[in-house]
Amino acid sequence: MDAKLQRRIQRYGWDRAAECYEAGWRNALAPAQAKAFTVAAPSPGETVVDVACGTGLLTFPLADAGGPAGKVIATDLSGAKVDAISSAARVRGMNHIQAQRADAEELVQIPAEIADIYTCGLGLMYVPDPARAIGEALRVLKPGGRAVIAVWGARAACGWAEIFPIVDARVNSSVCPLFFALGTGDTLAAEMSRAGFADVVHLRFATTLFYCDEESALEAAFAAGPVALAYSRFDEQTRLAAHREYLASIERWWDGSAFQIPGEFVVSWGRRPTV
Repeated sequence: MDAKLQRRIQRYGWDRAAECYEAGWRNALAPAQAKAFTVAAPSPGETVVDVACGTGLLTFPLADAGGPAGKVIATDLSGAKVDAISSAARVRGMNHIQAQRADAEELVQIPAEIADIYTCGLGLMYVPDPARAIGEALRVLKPGGRAVIAVWGARAACGWAEIFPIVDARVNSSVCPLFFALGTGDTLAAEMSRAGFADVVHLRFATTLFYCDEESALEAAFAAGPVALAYSRFDEQTRLAAHREYLASIERWWDGSAFQIPGEFVVSWGRRPTV
């Protein structure tokens, strides 16, 4: 798939999903973001570049830890999500958050060697050229600076993964053709090492996605996630058929009161060498 087209699909899809994104994914993503925050270990006064920031689920904890003397440059391909962060930052009086729309592969507005920490919490799966994005992480970090990247794990460990073929069977979305590639084996850690990061650590852990009913599970999968743009093109009959197929794919994880869908995260981190 043409990279330019893939970026456009991502941008407009996440613009469409922005309004319901947190309701659908805040709790599901929290374990990975909490681990990324812990590993990043932000200190007061540090500068952080938070890429693919979404609505700020990781951005705001980083900004809290860095305090007014610090700075968080939050970037996302979606203008709607950048607007949401900017608005929330103003409401909270967090003037040390600077939100801007940017491509993870080309952080052209961010100078080299500006950041103490680089974070990317569950965004690198959508990037056409992850190696290029990891290279940008190295570029914006100061010598000795640390990078933390979280992605979804192996496809077989993610019970919600059928959403992609279900949507692609109805419209050629190709929204993220290599979504699970970085979470397979030690691929993410290997890419970081290849880019030039030192002391790279790789952690894989299981998680569970809880949804209290069919409606919330469907909204998260279709309207609040990466297939939102393709889903918006469905007529009512197509939507209902896709809903039935997705619910059938996750029905084994209904326990009588909620869906408990298995998932897996991979978090890798390393530092930019000082020499």
